[in-house]
Amino acid sequence: MIERHLSPYVREAATQYPIVAVTGPRQSGKTTLCRSLFPHYAYVNLEKPDTRAFAKEDPNGFLAQFRKPVIIDEAQRVPDLFSYIMVLADERNQMGQFVLTGSQNFHLQEAISQSLSGRCSLMKLLPLSHRELAGLAPRDIFEIDSWDIPEASEQNPFDQVFCGSYPPIYDRRIKPSNWLSQYTQSYLERDIRSLVNVSDLETFERFLRLAAGRTGQILNLDSLASDSGVSPTTAKRWLSLLKASYIVFLLRPHQKNFNKRLIKSPKLYFYDTGLVCYLLNIRNAESLALHSLRGPVFETYVISEIMKTCMNSNIEPPLYFWRDSHGHEIDLIIENGEDLFPIEIKSGQTINGGMFDGLSYWRTLSGVEKGMLCYGGNESYNRNGFNVRAWDAI
Repeated sequence: MIERHLSPYVREAATQYPIVAVTGPRQSGKTTLCRSLFPHYAYVNLEKPDTRAFAKEDPNGFLAQFRKPVIIDEAQRVPDLFSYIMVLADERNQMGQFVLTGSQNFHLQEAISQSLSGRCSLMKLLPLSHRELAGLAPRDIFEIDSWDIPEASEQNPFDQVFCGSYPPIYDRRIKPSNWLSQYTQSYLERDIRSLVNVSDLETFERFLRLAAGRTGQILNLDSLASDSGVSPTTAKRWLSLLKASYIVFLLRPHQKNFNKRLIKSPKLYFYDTGLVCYLLNIRNAESLALHSLRGPVFETYVISEIMKTCMNSNIEPPLYFWRDSHGHEIDLIIENGEDLFPIEIKSGQTINGGMFDGLSYWRTLSGVEKGMLCYGGNESYNRNGFNVRAWDAI
């Protein structure tokens, strides 16, 4: 089993809260993680129709069968159960009584805020990070300027970007496109239908594929709606579904303007680049390296890796981008109080001077000397006063 960096935080939370909830996309490893951390707990899965019916019809009887702490998988499937869990947690007053998992962020967070507030620690488990796959230790996002420089590798970055990070692809050695095809259909049929009444799944799938073509770009919801053949209201609602089920996230613009007009719209990103490649009909790493969206997909990979670094440390990601009305841009800014750390992302595998233009402009504008260029090559070093880091050094 691959060691997950979130493990110590989940284990610690079980000593401090009566209820621990782990959410994240389907197949990100939530059940495997919780069952490995708490092997002596009882286990029940609310995806099973008969189990779910029991929990709905007789919640007191359902919970009374567990004489020891329990893991309840896909807990959001029975929202009414949370009120009963709250009562038991208060009566027993024991830490780590219930471990809940769920793949629908909206329902789980809503239930926690309404019924379990103050009693539950909520954590998010994303698909595998590069460092988890490589068996490397986690790192502090706020120390990124002093992260170690690894030895140069010969691995092609587009192999990793194309495969994505879902655990079953690596555990079972499945061809990514085959597994992601099944995953997409499962997501459409199960999650979307249960979250909201989407009558036309074909149109929703077209919306999903068009969204994949906009990863790493400023979100224009009206354009996305028009191209998908739906209203802007429907597009906004569907985008919320993608966010709630951990398919996409939005990166907000940083508001420190340095006396310049700023772009105010967010950028759209997918959590997993393997899924992006599948939705764009990219069938191998070689095709990705030549694809017109190679740059945005590579940028998506790097930013999702940094997102995982934050969430795997149980930190709300302090991540932004910066762009002014003249087109000057920094792909990623890490905010640490008043300190801002800029990162430029380039998919090229050979460094050239033009890659530093954004960082150099930022340095002149802000007076901040530090910064990083992450690129698709394999060597890491310092140049022009900036950290140059290979894709697998992030």
